[in-house]
Amino acid sequence: MQPQTLQIATWLLYINGFFALSNFVDSRMEVGYIRRFYTFGLVYGLVVIAVHVLGGLLMANERKIGYKMAIVAAFTPFISNLIVYRSLIGYSVFNAIFDIALIALLLHTQSRTHQKVWFR
Repeated sequence: MQPQTLQIATWLLYINGFFALSNFVDSRMEVGYIRRFYTFGLVYGLVVIAVHVLGGLLMANERKIGYKMAIVAAFTPFISNLIVYRSLIGYSVFNAIFDIALIALLLHTQSRTHQKVWFR
């Protein structure tokens, strides 16, 4: 059984993956804007969706690669905001709070210790 920090992080990854998919379809949001106006946008959008979903799935199945993918996925909103808005936070402080919370949950001492000991 995983600690609460990893369980909440897994759910946030699934939720963020769903919103990344909806942002990918809508060109008014960050990932959709990148998809529409940059040559690497299609690949970038698909990678963002994949690391969120696969990171959550593999982390739920206690795989170390899933934990690493989850950490990459946690930083993708900041990369998207840098590309679109030239700012780390973007347009919404509320979204940034959840992005920072995901990073904090994944990098928490309890999460790191559990994945070092129990993940394969």
